[in-house]
Amino acid sequence: MQHLLGHAVLILNRLYSESPTTPSHRAEPQVFTVTHPFHPWRGRQFELFNYRHNWGEYRVWFFDDGQRLRSLPATWTDYAPGDPFVAVADGRAALHPDELLRLAALIGALETSPPPLEEG
Repeated sequence: MQHLLGHAVLILNRLYSESPTTPSHRAEPQVFTVTHPFHPWRGRQFELFNYRHNWGEYRVWFFDDGQRLRSLPATWTDYAPGDPFVAVADGRAALHPDELLRLAALIGALETSPPPLEEG
């Protein structure tokens, strides 16, 4: 009973949190596919319950086969918007600019660190 009550509260919260300027009834349910290469649900599709920013990242919320509310990072799915750099680079860049900046910082730190002591 507690599980059903919690399920009903989540649905009501979602209905009343939607913007009054957006349609409340969608023609087709929105679905997403898990795309993370190492996730056991890779390739599975789920009906989207909610998409929101939680715990510092955007997450997709859905009900699993046991009707339990679950969430995954949106970046692990095809629902997340793509990275513009990845789209424009189209496979021509070996590293993302953020990775290049981290690499440059690491090289800079190595260049300024003292040399290792020789054992003798």
